[in-house]
Amino acid sequence: MYDTIHVDVHATGPGTCRVTVAGDLDVVSAPTVRDTLREAISRHPGGVEVHCARISFCDCSGLSALIAAARTAKADGVELRLYAVPHVLARLLRLTRVGSAFTIERP
Repeated sequence: MYDTIHVDVHATGPGTCRVTVAGDLDVVSAPTVRDTLREAISRHPGGVEVHCARISFCDCSGLSALIAAARTAKADGVELRLYAVPHVLARLLRLTRVGSAFTIERP
């Protein structure tokens, strides 16, 4: 049984937002996260914060969704930051050597 993914977008100021992702970020949920982040980037040119503390699992599909968001943000000139990255995601970023694609903020 898959954990349900919860993705919440909350405006934080003029042109900025916070996207909170909770649950398993995997092949099942990656398209939802990818689409939500793409839309958040297009609607909030001042910056997007992705709060990751409640991500319980991340596979390569989930990582791909985050990388796609980073590329879209960079192409659009939008700052995308990952906040409160849990160990499971930090390890995946380190092992795949893609952590430099993101600005990672510590809580």
